[in-house]
Amino acid sequence: MPYTRLTAAQGVEEALRMLEGRWKFLILFQLFGGNVMRFSDLERAIPAVTQKMLAQQLRQLEKDGIVQRTVYPVIPPKVEYSLTPWGQSLCPVLDAILKWAAAREELQ
Repeated sequence: MPYTRLTAAQGVEEALRMLEGRWKFLILFQLFGGNVMRFSDLERAIPAVTQKMLAQQLRQLEKDGIVQRTVYPVIPPKVEYSLTPWGQSLCPVLDAILKWAAAREELQ
């Protein structure tokens, strides 16, 4: 699909809106590489996040199709989080942004 300047800007803005949130990048980096984690594992990996915020950010990522939530029918309930294939495809994008940001220091 060919983009115009306007539609390109709107598309990037929408993509960035999906990634807004103080904890979303930390969640993503925990799940990259095919990692599957339970809620408590994510809590331990990101100690500064509250349960409420972690749950909220995971729900948003799930709603946007970035994170997959798998509920197992066992007692006690077992819930695991992983990236969808589309979510996993963010890894090289974020790596490129990281390199882009690092290049700024080299230019100054």
